[in-house]
Amino acid sequence: MSSVTCRIHAETLGQDTTVEVALPNIATPPPVLYLLHGLSDDQSGWMRRTSIERYAISHGIAVVMPCGGRSFYCNMADGTRYWDFVSEELPSFVERTFHVATGRANTFAAGLSMGGYGALKLGLKRPERFSAVATLSGAFFQEWLRENHPALYVADFGDLPVFRGSVHDPCVWAKELAADSTRPAPRLFMAAGTEDWLYSQSVELHGYLEKLGYEVKWVSAPGNHDWHFWDTHIQEILTWLPLSLKIT
Repeated sequence: MSSVTCRIHAETLGQDTTVEVALPNIATPPPVLYLLHGLSDDQSGWMRRTSIERYAISHGIAVVMPCGGRSFYCNMADGTRYWDFVSEELPSFVERTFHVATGRANTFAAGLSMGGYGALKLGLKRPERFSAVATLSGAFFQEWLRENHPALYVADFGDLPVFRGSVHDPCVWAKELAADSTRPAPRLFMAAGTEDWLYSQSVELHGYLEKLGYEVKWVSAPGNHDWHFWDTHIQEILTWLPLSLKIT
């Protein structure tokens, strides 16, 4: 396994940014997992606080970990385009720069908390690129952010009086995709700890997705909003991914 720290100039962000990449040392181009961090972390969090590199070796998968700031991976109200970066510019950069497998069957996303929100958005808004996405302790509905961090809420989503039903609501993305028979739906994995303060959000969204007919692997297990839970269940996600589809 090789670990690479990439410092690149992102045109969509209008600034330099850092991306961590873990690459298996195999002859066949590996599939790619875009792995997103949470609100209090950066691109180094997964490498520093889990054994993701060791897990990726055993599955023969490349893992790409970008910096998403505190953006919820949105095109922010101030014009900083994190969504365009993570959904378009970053995959193009990775496929140009590294010897990795390409195409929908070889491309996945996962994330924790804020990153779970971002990963789900990649799957539901860019299903032609991402065939499977996974969320851990997802922060899906942002009333709590508006109440506790109003300045950050406005910076990310604008002065949005009601989050539910807006263009930022995952239920809206899911309903729009389910209604469009011309677009493929991604496979979904959702895990949340029963002691996690965000647990009810995952329960609610899981139920809604199943009613819409999505294929969802649901994991409800003892655990909190912490790295022990995420390190444990990222291993389950790697086993769940349809890696047999990715031989090119």
